[in-house]
This record gives sequence, C-alpha cells and structure tokens, in this order.
Amino acid sequence: MQNIPSVDLGDFLSNDPLRKQKFVNEIGNAFEDIGFVALKGHFLDQQLVEELYSEIRQFFSLPLEIKRSYENPELGGQRGYVSFGKEHAKGRKEGDLKEFWHFGQYVSADSKYASEYPENINVKELPRFNEIGKQAYQMLEKTGIYVLRALALRLGLDEFYFDNYAKEGNSILRPIHYPPITSEPENAIRAAAHGDINLITLLMGAQGKGLQVKNHDGEWIDAIAEPDELVINVGDMLSRHTNNRLKSTIHQVVNPPRELWGTSRYSIPFFMHPVSDMPLNCLENCIDNDNPKQFEDTTAGDFLYERLVDLGLIKK
Repeated sequence: MQNIPSVDLGDFLSNDPLRKQKFVNEIGNAFEDIGFVALKGHFLDQQLVEELYSEIRQFFSLPLEIKRSYENPELGGQRGYVSFGKEHAKGRKEGDLKEFWHFGQYVSADSKYASEYPENINVKELPRFNEIGKQAYQMLEKTGIYVLRALALRLGLDEFYFDNYAKEGNSILRPIHYPPITSEPENAIRAAAHGDINLITLLMGAQGKGLQVKNHDGEWIDAIAEPDELVINVGDMLSRHTNNRLKSTIHQVVNPPRELWGTSRYSIPFFMHPVSDMPLNCLENCIDNDNPKQFEDTTAGDFLYERLVDLGLIKK
C-alpha cells in the first residue's frame, strides 16, 4: 500500500442501505489495517477552509510578544497559544519544530462539563479569528460524529453508541505552524513519530507533503489526500477501547528537502476526544480467545492527563 484508502461520507449519509454498508465496510477495513483514510463528502466547505488558513497565517505572523500574550502554561496547552518547541513526542526530549494554537469545546452554561473546560481565548488583533475557528471546529465535530457512527456499526454496537461521549467531548482544533528551518536541526523534526491520544483525528488538507504513516512492514509511506479530502486516523483511546481491533498508527511530519527549508508549513488537525468520564475499558465484543484483553480499565480523563504529562505539556 503506497497511499491511504479513500472513502466518501456521502455513501454513509445516503438513504441507500447498500451504500451505507459499503462505507462501514471500507472505513472499517482501513482502520483495522493501516488506521488511516482520506475522506470525501465531509461538512467543511472550501470557503471556510480558505478563511481559516488565512486567519491562522495572520495569527502566526504576529510578533512573538503578542503571540506569547495568549500563552497560558497553567492550562497545560489546552487553550490558546503554545510556543515553538514546547511539545515533544512521548519518549523524546527534543521539542518538535512547531508552534500551535488550540480551540476547545463550546458548551452551554448549564452543561455538566461547563466547569471542566477552560474558556476559549479571544485574539483581539484578528476580529474574525475566533468565529472562523469556531465554525471549523463545529463542522469537523459534526463530521467526526458520523464517522464514529459508522465505526459503531462496524464494531457491532448501536449506531449512536459514541454520540453521548463525543458530542460534548474535550475535542481540540489545533492550527499548527511549522516555521522555516534556518539551521540543521539537531535530532529534531517537525513532529516526531507518535500515535494520537484521542478517539479519531480529522486533518484538514495539509499544505504540502510531510505527513508519513508507518505501515505493517515498518515502512514510512506518504499520507497524501486530495484537496477536498480530510485525512482521518484512529487515536490511542479508540484503539484501547476496541482492544486494538482498530489500529492507532504511528505517524510523523518530516522536515522538507533542504531546498524547501525556507518555507512555512501549516496543518490543522481536529483531535476528537470524548467526555472525561467515558470508560475506555476494552469492549467485550472485541475480546476473545484469539485476542485477549490487552489494556487495563481507565477513563478518558485519566488517560489524557497521563499523556499530557508524557508530552511535556503538564508538569507533575
């Protein structure tokens, strides 16, 4: 496999049971094999994508002292700005060659999770930044809900099993800026090899090559999607919950060839998290004699906390 499979959410949304089942089969096979797909037919329109990229380019072009005024280490990087080199992959000391911003969940004041989620941070220099971010967040979340419904059917669960866990989940929209590389990086790349923490990740069309996925033969392959596709992958939470039936695949963002060092790269992943009290215990129908239980019981909140410590975003 030299690239990731492509699927069309329009099949699942159709009123045709055969097309709906076709989507369930295709995305299920992909996530049980390599853990990645390219998805057409999502809810993000091209104008919104272009507006969001325009806003984030403007934000990351602001002077460093302005960007740092939106950095709040007490939040463990969960809202606002995280400066260059602060995050590293699990098991590595070198900081990744990136800076990023976090938009978080939007819940009503009477939600049981309202006190759990920090407020989103408003960028006063860019009047449309926060509204465009919110629109993209909600369209990606809507897309993710339907993907999880397809996966629930694949796993033999009720179609809406994940809805109550994901709809007010602790999801994060992360615009990332990989700045131009000015000198030979010492044992550091733009994003070192890692698995994502969450249920699923939805990645808006990254600007240029760089994302690579490790296949079952240990080979790195380029994960390339069409401009109108999202790249979607399984995170560690979903892999754990399904007793590794759905695969959380190791991936990385490599440095460009030297002739492209002078260019920035932008990428916008949406990390779809459940609510903190979701049990991540292995599903009973994913455990059998051939695949015994591989993970201890835990909750999404406890698992997230431990991983943020691993990444260097929370100090124990």
